[in-house]
Amino acid sequence: MKPTLLVLAAGMGSRYGKLKQLDGVGPNGETIMDYSIFDAIRAGFGKVVFVIRHDFEKDFREKVLSKYENAIPVEVVFQSLDALPEGFTLNPERVKPWGTNHAILMAKNVIHEPFAVINADDFYGKESFQTLADGLKAIDGKQDEYCMVAYRLGNTLSDHGSVSRGVCSKDAKNHLTTVVEHYEVQHKGSEVIFKNQANGQFEVIDENLPVSMNMWGFTPDYFVHSESDFKVFLKENTANIKAEYGIPTMVNKLIQSKTAAIEVLQTPCKWFGVTYIEDRPVVVGKIAQLVESGVYPKILFK
Repeated sequence: MKPTLLVLAAGMGSRYGKLKQLDGVGPNGETIMDYSIFDAIRAGFGKVVFVIRHDFEKDFREKVLSKYENAIPVEVVFQSLDALPEGFTLNPERVKPWGTNHAILMAKNVIHEPFAVINADDFYGKESFQTLADGLKAIDGKQDEYCMVAYRLGNTLSDHGSVSRGVCSKDAKNHLTTVVEHYEVQHKGSEVIFKNQANGQFEVIDENLPVSMNMWGFTPDYFVHSESDFKVFLKENTANIKAEYGIPTMVNKLIQSKTAAIEVLQTPCKWFGVTYIEDRPVVVGKIAQLVESGVYPKILFK
C-alpha cells in the first residue's frame, strides 16, 4: 500500500508577514509545497491530504489543489478551534490554534494507511522524502512503530534571525528517546548558540546534533493514541488558553510510556524555509539553483 502525505497548512506565518503556503518562490510561481508534493510523488506516495483553515479554502483550491489534478489524488480537511472531542466545549477566550498534533487528528477519517507528516512551508529535499517513504514501507502493517527524519542542526538555521528547534536524542537501537525544544537558536560567528531557558544565558550548541523539522512517519494507530491523549490534554489545560498540543508532546508521551518506538532516520539535506521575510530571496535563489542543476524540472506539474 502506498503511503499518504499529510501536509500541515493551517498556520499563518506572522513573522513572515503573509500566507507563506501560497507564496510563489519557484521560477513559474511554484510554492514550497509544490516541491514537496513533487518529491513525494517520485518517492512513491499515493495520496496527499492537506490540513487547512476554512477561511482560505477558496484560494487554496484555486491556487494549489488545481495543480495536482492529473498528478496525485488529494483531499482537504479543516482545523478549527471548535474541533473538539465529544463532551468538550471551546473556551470563548481561546484564540490560539490547538497545535500540530491537533491538526493531525483532523485527518483521522481520511487516512487508513502509513502516512508522513510535514509542514507546508518547509523545504525538505528530495532525499528526505525518499528516506521517509522507505521508512514507512518498513513499518507498513505494524503498530506502535514509527519513524522520523532528523536533520543536522547546522543545516536548519536562518541567516536572518533566531529559530526554535527540537533537539533529538536516541538510544543504541537508533530509537528516539526525547525531543527537547531549544529556543533562539542562531549563528554567532563560526558557532551556533541557543538561549538556555533555565538561566537566560546564551550557550554554544553542537551544530551536528540531530533535530526534528516536523517530518514524521506514522501508522493509523497513531490517531487512536492521539485522540485519547488529547482528551487528557484538554482536561489538564482547561484554564490555559494558550496551551498547545504539538507533535513532540504526543511523541514524548508515547516514548516515555514505552507505548511506541520511533526510528530516527538521517538525511543529508539542507532544510530551508521562509521563517522571516528576508529569507525569501535566499529560498528563491536556492530553488533556482536546484532547477538549473536538474534536480527539478522548470515546470513541475503540466
